[in-house]
Amino acid sequence: MFGLTVFESVLERLKAEARQAAEDEVREEEGPGEIRGLTSGFTGLGMGGTFVSGSQAAAAYLDLYEEPAPVQPEPEPSPPEPPPHLLRITPEEVAEDLALHGKESVDDLLARRRSFARENHPDGVPPDLRGNATLRMKIANMLIDETIRRINVEKSLGLSR
Repeated sequence: MFGLTVFESVLERLKAEARQAAEDEVREEEGPGEIRGLTSGFTGLGMGGTFVSGSQAAAAYLDLYEEPAPVQPEPEPSPPEPPPHLLRITPEEVAEDLALHGKESVDDLLARRRSFARENHPDGVPPDLRGNATLRMKIANMLIDETIRRINVEKSLGLSR
């Protein structure tokens, strides 16, 4: 390989690999000279006998015939406490939760609606509190819609802030 260019040395190596592959193919067609892989002794049978005695095999299965120990039932976990905000369902409480002070912009009100919905939407609460969550969402939407309507009326009358 000395005195050869890089290209010539790569060509020589490829030719050698091709010769080796052809020789391997011929050997495979002639059949294996030796068996490779697992021998028949691996399957559990040796020279006509088994690996373990009958008493050893029986002992290995004795635990199948024993009575299992009774399983103690785990105590039922107590249901988690409902989130306290879902118990606040009066319009005054919902308005307090929305923190409306009368000087919000429309964009601020829409952002508060989305934030309120993330915490109170009926699809995200336990089934027994979905009625409360629905009521809270209705009240919040009503309050926000009324505030937006009031802002739009003030703008139309030229009383905008």
